Amino acid sequence: MFIGHYAPAFAAAAMRKAPSLAVLVVAVQVLDFAFFGFALAGIEHYRMVPGFTASNWLDLYDMRLSHSLLGTGVLGVLFGGLVLAVTRSRAAAAIAFACVLSHWLADFIVHAPDLTLAGSPPKLGLGLWNHPLIEHGLEVVLAFGTLAFYAARTRAAGPRAGLFLGLFAGVLALFQLIDWFSPRTTEVSAAQPLLALFAFTVLSALALLVEATRSKVTSTQRFS
Repeated sequence: MFIGHYAPAFAAAAMRKAPSLAVLVVAVQVLDFAFFGFALAGIEHYRMVPGFTASNWLDLYDMRLSHSLLGTGVLGVLFGGLVLAVTRSRAAAAIAFACVLSHWLADFIVHAPDLTLAGSPPKLGLGLWNHPLIEHGLEVVLAFGTLAFYAARTRAAGPRAGLFLGLFAGVLALFQLIDWFSPRTTEVSAAQPLLALFAFTVLSALALLVEATRSKVTSTQRFS
């Protein structure tokens, strides 16, 4: 899963006590920021195996730190603690923590068994990646359905609001199409984690532009 991971961020960002959209966009990808950073440092590992799943060739055989449930909890607490320190809001910190946790739960649905509870077997994963039509459709519906929900629960606060929201949606779609349809390779290189980290960073930066031109709608405003 790629853009589907952003669904909890989009849904939560419309909540009154939630942290900003950009913070939540980072939160839902904290695990992958960690994994690809660890991969670059040689701490965690993956390989490309032809036909490993019907959707991609990623054999994520070593994610003991970033994608164990225990590691997810630690990263969630650290990220939530950072949000608490900045916002002084327990609600915002709890929402950020939940968004970090959502990544592991989504991966559990789509991954081949490569997730762990605490870094060692059993390996977990329901393998929806082996049913690409279902997985791809679910990913698109989740991502763009919740983005539409966010747009409906916020209002334009500047003349470029529509432009930035449309740009964000377009880049989401572009990155997902690249992920699905780019040529496959069996070579593992630094370019792969660097490209992933670049994509996550670009989407985080675009989320800053979106949130800067939108404001949350209160219940009174929504029904007035």
